[in-house]
Amino acid sequence: MRVALGIEYNGFGYYGWQAQQGLTTIQGCLQEALAKVANEPIFLHCAGRTDANVHATGQVVHFDTKAKRHVDAWLWGTNSHLPPSIVVRFAKHVDYSFHARFKALSRRYRYIIYNNPVRPAILSNRVTWYYYPLDVDKMAEAGQFLLGEQDFSSFRSSQCNSNSPMRNVTEFTVKRQGDFVIIEIEANAFLHHMVRNIVGSMLKIGAGFKEIGWMPQVLAAKSRKAAAETAAPDGLYLIQVKYPNPYQFPVPNGPFLI
Repeated sequence: MRVALGIEYNGFGYYGWQAQQGLTTIQGCLQEALAKVANEPIFLHCAGRTDANVHATGQVVHFDTKAKRHVDAWLWGTNSHLPPSIVVRFAKHVDYSFHARFKALSRRYRYIIYNNPVRPAILSNRVTWYYYPLDVDKMAEAGQFLLGEQDFSSFRSSQCNSNSPMRNVTEFTVKRQGDFVIIEIEANAFLHHMVRNIVGSMLKIGAGFKEIGWMPQVLAAKSRKAAAETAAPDGLYLIQVKYPNPYQFPVPNGPFLI
């Protein structure tokens, strides 16, 4: 039996998604909880690995099991064994052709910036604080250079092990809601740290330290040294993964603000 799950988590304090011996990770906590329901070891495959302190409202995973359980057991039973910062949002039986990673058509991330001279307290670790005033129109215009299939080497971390730097960005938006600036980006896949590296450069443009025309220059350089520093993980959320028919899952609402 193959089961797909929709996962939401607050990644603060976790060493990212991937299970690591001796470290607290999202995958590790989920596998431990699922094993209690299945009464056997469980290994999860995810749509996209997230780094330490990165969040998700729309992570999708799957696993295989010999255990015969009603689909509701994978939802309610698993949640009863999870910490408050991780929750299963939906559970569905799927056929063996489904794969959370390889069947995904696209991933969508949201990055939330608290743009105010004074740092936030209640939202600490759930948004990224940036005190210089940001011009969202300039950021949105610069973001249009990211659209289409192209080489994103300038926004690729040195630890990235992808075979190719080519990615196809299908949407990039920036909008302001009061003191919050929300960036959303959707692509077929992402390189390691790609979203956070893009946001780091967008902050330079929004604050006026760089011009809009700097963005195509960064892309053309195909060098990580050409872009700005990596933005903090706190404001980053994996919010949706899209799949072809017949694999249609509930669309998550979050995170907050939108």
